[in-house]
Parts: sequence; C-alpha cells; structure tokens
Amino acid sequence: MTDPINSIREISLPQIHDPRGDLTFVEGERHVPFPIRRVYFLYNVPVDAERGGHAHRDLEQVVFALSGSFRMKIDDGKTKSEYWLRDPRKGLYINRLIWREMDSFSQGAVCMVLASHPYDESDYFRAYEDFIVAVNEGVK
Repeated sequence: MTDPINSIREISLPQIHDPRGDLTFVEGERHVPFPIRRVYFLYNVPVDAERGGHAHRDLEQVVFALSGSFRMKIDDGKTKSEYWLRDPRKGLYINRLIWREMDSFSQGAVCMVLASHPYDESDYFRAYEDFIVAVNEGVK
C-alpha cells in the first residue's frame, strides 16, 4: 500500500538567476527521489483535452509544467485532490498506485514527466475499478 505522506508532494528545483535568463536543472536521486529512467513531453495539447486517466503499479513520476499551465487531478483511492502546475521550477511527485488525470491545458502548455522506469504497458491500471481493487488489497 502506498504511504499517504510520501505519495504526492511538491518538488522544488534550484534556480540560477542571470540577466540573460534563468536556469533550472534536475538530478535524479538528488532532486527527485528516484533514478530517472525515462523523460517524456506532452505538447500541442488542445485546451479542452484530457490526458492521463490511469495509475501505475510501480512507476514513480515527477510532472512539471515547463510552459503554460494545467490541472492535475489526483486520487489515491480514498482522497481526491487537485494541483495546478504553472511554475517550471515546481513539479508534482506522484508515487505508485495513484490515479492521475490532467486537464485545463492552457494554450501552448508543455508538460515534462520524469519517470522511474522505462515504458511498460503491464505497469498501468487503465480501468479505475481495477485500480481501486489494487488499492484496497494493497497489491502491486
């Protein structure tokens, strides 16, 4: 079963200010609590689109809005919450067994996801009912 305290939390990245522009960087196992095994981007998302709609058995992620903004709807099987991502220095850590949905993308929004594992379809819960059963049984 997931640890509710460590299931979802904000991750703040360092920022180096410079008159030529700001620089932010991220290091796996230092700024995020896992080795980064995959990075992917969502962009050109229509403003009325919904993304996500799944949970993971093992995968951990940190989600960032590099540009623009969007809403993350989070569900641990017992409690639902919402987070607005709009600052590229602040990401949302999402542990395993957390249902996530994304919507309300602003025009030109860019979402970057740092993931703890390479893509593996068998890691996904795509049906909410299966996710709830797993949460209640505390299984992977």
